[in-house]
Amino acid sequence: MLKGKKIILGICGGISAYKSALVCRGLKKLGCEVIVIMTEAGIKFITPLTMETLSENEVVTQLFPERKVVGTRHITLADWADLILIAPATANIIGKIRSGIADDILTTVVISTRSKVLFAPAMNVKMWDNPILQQNVSELKKLGYEFIAPGTGDLACGDVGKGRMAEPEDIIKRVTGLLSEKKDLEGKTILVTAGRTEEPLDPVRYISNRSSGKMGYAVAERARGRGAEVILISGPSSLNPPGGVDFISVRTAKQMRDEVKKHLKRCSCLVMTAAVSDFAPEVVSNKKLKRSDNLSLRLKSTPGILEEIGKRKGKKVMVGFSLETENEIENAKLKLKKKSLDLIVVNNPNTPGSGFELDTNVVTIIDKKGKTQKLPLMTKMDLADRILDKISSLLKRK
Repeated sequence: MLKGKKIILGICGGISAYKSALVCRGLKKLGCEVIVIMTEAGIKFITPLTMETLSENEVVTQLFPERKVVGTRHITLADWADLILIAPATANIIGKIRSGIADDILTTVVISTRSKVLFAPAMNVKMWDNPILQQNVSELKKLGYEFIAPGTGDLACGDVGKGRMAEPEDIIKRVTGLLSEKKDLEGKTILVTAGRTEEPLDPVRYISNRSSGKMGYAVAERARGRGAEVILISGPSSLNPPGGVDFISVRTAKQMRDEVKKHLKRCSCLVMTAAVSDFAPEVVSNKKLKRSDNLSLRLKSTPGILEEIGKRKGKKVMVGFSLETENEIENAKLKLKKKSLDLIVVNNPNTPGSGFELDTNVVTIIDKKGKTQKLPLMTKMDLADRILDKISSLLKRK
């Protein structure tokens, strides 16, 4: 699958550089050509000789090496690569690239490339949590740079937390995905809703649910990777929007309904992953409600977005999600028919590995003919691709 693909592996100064050797070896086994670029700090942690032996190519360490004619080597390397992988990616390299600084061979190649760039961050948890670093990551994602999140566990300094570089096999899997992406959704516009909605009670309280938005953000990211134009309408979430999508932030069910209706006309498909609140308070207080032993709350139903749109969807593909704690298949089939959906994805939060706030899910996909497909436990990113496979097939038929 990766045979003949050209990859630049950038190695920065971090103890995780020992994993870079395993990444290089794994990529070579898959048939990739690998050229390693090491920063001045990177060669303090692993030797160029080691990486030269594994990559079977000269390791590049300097922008202006002595006694060697290199000309515009940074442009040659930037044009050569199908992908630039920086692993480990330090806070320093992330900050420099975000700021457009090109003061060594690695940053100069990155600023010159039109290929994908994938960062595998590695640093102490305090550095990873630093708001400046997080802002840099967020801005780079908006520009289309790719990240594979660091893991959580024991760190070299003795701290425990997020910051460990992703494992080599996971990095290689991500590289494989980026370099073998289908472009089956080019020319299509996909509207994705994600996250939760919040229905205010008073100026400080609201009714909501535990949805993190991970499923919807995964669908948006993978749809963009497969060539679609993506509009992501999201309720409150702590996630950074995927790069290259048209992002719209909302809070309430009504706001989400209004934005969906506003943008639906130009879309080929609607994927409604958002956990929209079913109820809202009948009356919203303009003052903070005081503590009371006998407080009662009257609720009203929120707008049924899919049911309303389904009546006039035309040739659009519509996908809904259903979270059920009992009789999930029967209840999901009723929703599928009532809302005129093409597909519905149902899960039970009581199933291990399934539900809100997790990176994994266990679902059953049901089509409008009632055919069910139960899928095993998988990451939400992998599930997004499985759903998009079905959407792609439906769009071709329509």
